[in-house]
Amino acid sequence: MRVFIAVGEQESFAGAARQLSLSPAAVTRAVGALEAQLGVRLLLRTTRNVRLTEAGCRYLDDSRDILARISTANEVAADMNAAPKGHLSVSASTLYGKSFVMPCLLEFLKRYPEVEVSAHFLDRTVNLVDEGIDVAVRIGHLPDSSLRALRVGQVRRVLCASPEYLARNGVPQHPADLLRHTIIAASSVSPSVEWKFGSDQHPITVRLKPCLTVSSDAAIGAVLTGLGICRLLCCQVADEVAEGRLKIILPDYEEAPWPVHIVHRESSFGASRVRHFIDLLAASLRAHPYMNHAS
Repeated sequence: MRVFIAVGEQESFAGAARQLSLSPAAVTRAVGALEAQLGVRLLLRTTRNVRLTEAGCRYLDDSRDILARISTANEVAADMNAAPKGHLSVSASTLYGKSFVMPCLLEFLKRYPEVEVSAHFLDRTVNLVDEGIDVAVRIGHLPDSSLRALRVGQVRRVLCASPEYLARNGVPQHPADLLRHTIIAASSVSPSVEWKFGSDQHPITVRLKPCLTVSSDAAIGAVLTGLGICRLLCCQVADEVAEGRLKIILPDYEEAPWPVHIVHRESSFGASRVRHFIDLLAASLRAHPYMNHAS
């Protein structure tokens, strides 16, 4: 399989031979033996080039997957009783990552100093496979994918404003009242100008025109100054609400809480550094009071 993958990727027997430090004759014999064993032609050979057949294309993808799984199985067996080491790449949204994931990363590095961590806190959805991310925290409903997901909690999306703003402009009693108010949009929480409220059975949609659209941390700063009303995650503003610097409005019209998941690539879950970090992060998030939607 390794020889066939090299030929398929190089589109050359000679190139594969150089890559694998084998003779061209050995590469040719290996591929011929594989095709004879399978009873199907994997490659089309001409004097100028080598091309994959339809069966060859499929077999190339399957072979890569099989060898990756073998590599993972070997790694799991080798480090089952060893301390985690190597590189770990983690992603989460900016504010959530700083507040909830970063403390776990610091504790993880104290426990396992031989691990090197890259943390990417971004207000966009990263592609774990394309961007080489091992573990990510996702807030919201997950699309169907090949990723594995572990649910660790749920959070509310809440409307909030400063007491000063509400004293000047009044407290909205219905989502439609928001049309008469100044709106701040947190790009990672409410990216659309159409904000939805209520249950799935009785939804209410209000099309708003925000005066400002920024990242969540900047939105919190803006709403604290009394600029307007913003929709944020309850865990992002829990301290400000508890201290009375922000007030939650229209709680009776909130949508169902959003789930919080740890997602990871199935193949990378075998590495001990990934397993240990997921275990630590899951325990921390599940125990956190802000992961309870009633907070």
